[in-house]
Amino acid sequence: MENVVRSLFVYLRDYRKETVLAPLFKMLEASFELFVPLVMASMIDKGIGNGDISYIIKMSLILLLLAGIGLTSSITAQFFAAKAAVGFAEKLRSALFSHIQGFSFSEEDKLGTSTLITRMTSDINQVQNGVNMVLRLFLRSPFIVFGAMIMAFTIDVKAALIFVVTIPALSGIVFGIMMWTMPLYKKVQGKLDLVLRVTRENLTGARVIRAFAKEEEEKEHFHRENDELNTLQKYVGKISALMNPVTYIVVNAATIMLIYTGALRVDQGWITQGEVVALVNYMAQILVELVKLANLIVTITKALACADRVESVMLMESSMADGTLTESEIAGKTLHTKAAKVEFKNVCLTYQGAGGESLSGLNFRVERGDTTGIIGGTGSGKSSLVNLIPRFYDATKGEVLIDGVNVKDYPIETLRRKTGIVMQKAVLFKGSIRENICWGRKDATDEEIEEALCMSQSKEFVDQKEGRLDFFITQNGKNLSGGQKQRLSIARAMVRKPEILILDDSASALDFATDARLRKAIRETEGDMTVFIVSQRTSSIQHADQIIVLDDGEIAAIGTHEQLLKTCDLYQEIHYSQTGRSSEGGAGK
Repeated sequence: MENVVRSLFVYLRDYRKETVLAPLFKMLEASFELFVPLVMASMIDKGIGNGDISYIIKMSLILLLLAGIGLTSSITAQFFAAKAAVGFAEKLRSALFSHIQGFSFSEEDKLGTSTLITRMTSDINQVQNGVNMVLRLFLRSPFIVFGAMIMAFTIDVKAALIFVVTIPALSGIVFGIMMWTMPLYKKVQGKLDLVLRVTRENLTGARVIRAFAKEEEEKEHFHRENDELNTLQKYVGKISALMNPVTYIVVNAATIMLIYTGALRVDQGWITQGEVVALVNYMAQILVELVKLANLIVTITKALACADRVESVMLMESSMADGTLTESEIAGKTLHTKAAKVEFKNVCLTYQGAGGESLSGLNFRVERGDTTGIIGGTGSGKSSLVNLIPRFYDATKGEVLIDGVNVKDYPIETLRRKTGIVMQKAVLFKGSIRENICWGRKDATDEEIEEALCMSQSKEFVDQKEGRLDFFITQNGKNLSGGQKQRLSIARAMVRKPEILILDDSASALDFATDARLRKAIRETEGDMTVFIVSQRTSSIQHADQIIVLDDGEIAAIGTHEQLLKTCDLYQEIHYSQTGRSSEGGAGK
């Protein structure tokens, strides 16, 4: 836990002044508060005891002065504490987000989106509250507790011995409950992850849930997870709730002993009535501060549990190391090379936690400027194959080469600039059409955007939108059809004019005519762009220079459309099932 605190609180470096001034002003407030019982004792013994009205007024003004100075100090301390805590949380959240951006798909698959969202929001908020409370109370409460005990000794040693017994007993209760609840709060945050995951799935999949009339089942699922979280929170809350009553019992018992002892000491003439009142006030101060300390411990317990969860993400390193070659070294290696644009050499891929290989022994070459089609049954590994080219995943065996250089040797940013990829699921962001397409290249001109729209067959529907390029797209493109989202996703990839274009089943929502026009536009693109088309339709890839047929992660056949119709049973089966014709005699007959 010490390592967690040290590693995360490095983000407070820019707030050294605030982290010093906040506790100092709180200590100043506490110092004036400790003088209040002595002023009260003097007022009782000298003012009330002697009937001196002027002295009572004088002491009352001193009490008001102490209260004013204490209030000013408290407000100042709160300002500095809040500034440091909010600034700390902002830097930590930014650092965590940047760290997550460096994860490969493997780490994101392992952690899960809901967990990462919880740690970016709820967990960091808890840590922020912990920092705020620590700066305000962590020194103040112990200072008043021990300060009150010392002040009690200045009044009467025998009566003050009650403080010596009471304070360790209360400390044992507070820290015992803290050690009990800390691991439980960590479990609570874990359950919160599950509730968030269920909520996210229900919101993103609302249409599917309604289409299959699963509303009641999903409600029961949510209530079950929510009830488990509720039960665990109540259990931890009950343990934490023990702190106040138990501490009150101890303090009230000590107060009774103090009044009894004080009465005897007054009767014997050792102390005055005002001093007994001062001792009781000091005990009351200790009670208030220990209650605050108890609440502070609960907050710190939650904050430390959340800090541990945040730290676990920060400590997770990406399994995908950046390449060591510089751009000039890469340019030197690829300048006069006659190597294939893309080459797979005995490539295998095993996902984390998977029982077996998803891709096995892939060997093929793709020449510069060629179009390669990839087809196969569901789950055959088509998307897995193309995800290896831009290094979304790393091959567990073998090599993936671009221009004769292993993709693992490229700096990831350089590699990604070479590729333009359109995912299976079209993802658009909230903003205008222009802003979405400029994700492909932020300095793209309107002319280049228009060219990309034409090639992707998006111009026809963009022209009909109010504002054209300034038309506002809602989150996830909910105000566009599936085909429109796919075409804009293709335009976003095309605008960067990549060396390698990957279309991962990205025309599935397009009609055959639009799909044909799109493929024709890509073929007629200027330059030597190498294209990979993943598709379920043989019509989408029949004009490719070569077609790779995958079957259960292995290459079943490679060839042109005509060659595969003669030699590959699997390709025949796919093609004839789509065209409505039947194979006569099977492959090679």
